Amino acid sequence: MLPFLTDLWLFVVPAAHILGAIGVTIDAVLRKRQVPAVIGWVGLAWLAPIVGSLLYVGFGINRIQRAAVALQREPMLGDTGEFRVLQAGGEFIEALAAQHPSLPGLARLGFQTTGNPLLPGNTITPLRDGDEAYPAMLAAIGEATSTITLLSYIFDSDAAGEAFLEALRAAHTRGVQVRVLIDDVGSRYSRPTMVSRLRDAGIPVATFLPTRLPRLFRYANLRNHRKILVIDGRVGFTGGMNIREGHWLGRRPASPVRCLHFRMEGPIVYELQRTFAVDWAFVTREALDREPWFPRLARHGHVVARGVPDGPDNDLENILELILGALSAAQAHVRIISPYFLLDDVLLRALQVAAMRGVTVDIVVPGRSNIPVMDWAMTPQFRPLLEKGCRVHLTPPPFDHTKAFTVDGQWCLIGSTNWDARSLLLNFEFNVECFDAPLTRELETLIDDRIAIARPVSLAEIKARPLMVRWRDGVARLGSPYL
Repeated sequence: MLPFLTDLWLFVVPAAHILGAIGVTIDAVLRKRQVPAVIGWVGLAWLAPIVGSLLYVGFGINRIQRAAVALQREPMLGDTGEFRVLQAGGEFIEALAAQHPSLPGLARLGFQTTGNPLLPGNTITPLRDGDEAYPAMLAAIGEATSTITLLSYIFDSDAAGEAFLEALRAAHTRGVQVRVLIDDVGSRYSRPTMVSRLRDAGIPVATFLPTRLPRLFRYANLRNHRKILVIDGRVGFTGGMNIREGHWLGRRPASPVRCLHFRMEGPIVYELQRTFAVDWAFVTREALDREPWFPRLARHGHVVARGVPDGPDNDLENILELILGALSAAQAHVRIISPYFLLDDVLLRALQVAAMRGVTVDIVVPGRSNIPVMDWAMTPQFRPLLEKGCRVHLTPPPFDHTKAFTVDGQWCLIGSTNWDARSLLLNFEFNVECFDAPLTRELETLIDDRIAIARPVSLAEIKARPLMVRWRDGVARLGSPYL
């Protein structure tokens, strides 16, 4: 009996390896867009018997693509004909061309990429750190009369989370319809989880893509990294700020984190609410597609803006294409601030080409990351950037989680996206592109303030790094999609 089982085992294992590797090869060739990804997964499947195939099944397959695409096609979120917004027409493009000839193409690119129109008549107010953002958000929740929708990657059970829980509980008690969506991995950064506490308060709450082993998958992809709060369908907040006490600097948290958020009014709030509603329906199958969730909106200010959802489904590469278009349209100055900065070859080359064209390219990143290996992984790309004329600035503590991208004092991109593979290709993000000089210049001033206190990185410094340090950094960069 034992010899028989041994012979069977010797047959089953090789057969499983070969069948699994063949399956990975077929699936990767048909589904993966990037050649290095195809080569990497196929090589792993053949060279690491069975383990490579299992890793592909666990990490290489996007299981939510078809579901998310199908959901977008459902007759909801404005397709009923009950909701109309004012759109920026040809007169805006003509005026833009007269003042800034390089920008009309960028405006057209945004529509071709997202299918979303430019919406005029918005007010967008930057809110620095939790000291400005949280009081404004809590006040808006306190003034809500009909609906509240809240989406956050992280919603901690700490001092900040407690304040939001109490505000949401009070709104729910007075009859406001509340919906809260938290990423499953992000919801578990603190104990007890805010999900359980919201449920105990009777507030409808759901988690995005639950995983059985959340701690193991802390650096997993396909996470919902969006941050959206909409009050009564009319006032919106979005940006890069999670709900956790580290952002509330005035309260002297143990681990302070700088960041930037935005308050919005006008037609652009529709895009925030629509993005939340799609994610909520995907998780719960509840459609929030009519009033009071989507009231009729009027113009409220002067900012022309467009919502830019991004994610590994039918919105794949929206942000990447928009960034590439903006870099090609830049004529004078590009400013980028991001907590994480890990680029693929295409984006790296686009920044180099912009600098070689004579565009001043300023890149601002933290001098010390909250993920230690991130510093190692980011450093190797500084050399090719510096060699072509880009400028890199390292900000001092506290850790800076701010995300913004500005072009020529006229156009800016704000939201949740970091400049790394996880944000650009693997996670769900939400951003807003804005054609507005006053708002863009305000952001440029903020970035310039960061540059004033930052340490510039020199090419000589990068070249002088010891061989073993450069080897360590190069190895760390190989894991960039999971950092």
